[in-house]
Amino acid sequence: MNTPQDSSLGREVDYPRQYDASLLFPIPRAGARSEIGLDGTDMPFLGEDRWHAYELGWLDARGKPCVETLTLWVPATSPNLIESKSLKLYLNSLNNARFNRAEAVRERIATDLSACAGADVRVEFGLPAFAQAQGETVDHLDVDIDCYGPPNAAFLSADDSQIVDETLTSALLKSNCPVTGQPDWASVSIQYQGPRIDREGLLRYLVSYRDHAEFHEQCVERIFLEVMRRCGSTSLEVEARYTRRGGLDINPRRATPDRATGNSPIRDLRQ
Repeated sequence: MNTPQDSSLGREVDYPRQYDASLLFPIPRAGARSEIGLDGTDMPFLGEDRWHAYELGWLDARGKPCVETLTLWVPATSPNLIESKSLKLYLNSLNNARFNRAEAVRERIATDLSACAGADVRVEFGLPAFAQAQGETVDHLDVDIDCYGPPNAAFLSADDSQIVDETLTSALLKSNCPVTGQPDWASVSIQYQGPRIDREGLLRYLVSYRDHAEFHEQCVERIFLEVMRRCGSTSLEVEARYTRRGGLDINPRRATPDRATGNSPIRDLRQ
């Protein structure tokens, strides 16, 4: 079974000089999900890992360089997530490959990523527009905080006497890469229906990820489950928009089935 320690993360690697799909490194989702009480048979969420790729290039049939951007959708139902450094190296391996048409590049990437993830990955040229996330921010709250990890779900609570339909946001989510220890920064949006979530508790909970080491996708699944379990939300969507690293940013989204389609994707102003 592939583990993060088996990947190219944290290792010096040669810059790829020719197309190589074997650079892609899958990491099974099952291990991290079992740690938060999911056995893989009846997932409480749907969603996707939406990647934005800013550095894609190839050669046309006459050797002229071409450049593009990409949006990639890896379904949360896929057995594997795609490790980020391997995705960067793979995309760079296309730099000197020749293609007769741009659509052939898109098709090749979709085929290779689908094989790595173990499910159909949607690939489109272009990026979503910049937009401000809608909702109420909790970042302005005047609170004392001294817990920066591990994530402490005990901070979460909700008021059963107030049933609401609202969106809460924060730009203060930070976690760390489980292999390199490098910081991962994100804005998070929590759309829900159900008992009114305590704002101060939510802020303390999100900040408790600050020294936590876990992949982006796994952090979002942990937040989704702990908010649902602790706050009794009947409908829930959690999306984190992580800042760019190595020409890539990732935006995991997990939602209850009634919110499966989600809103139109956007890019955060920090991306």
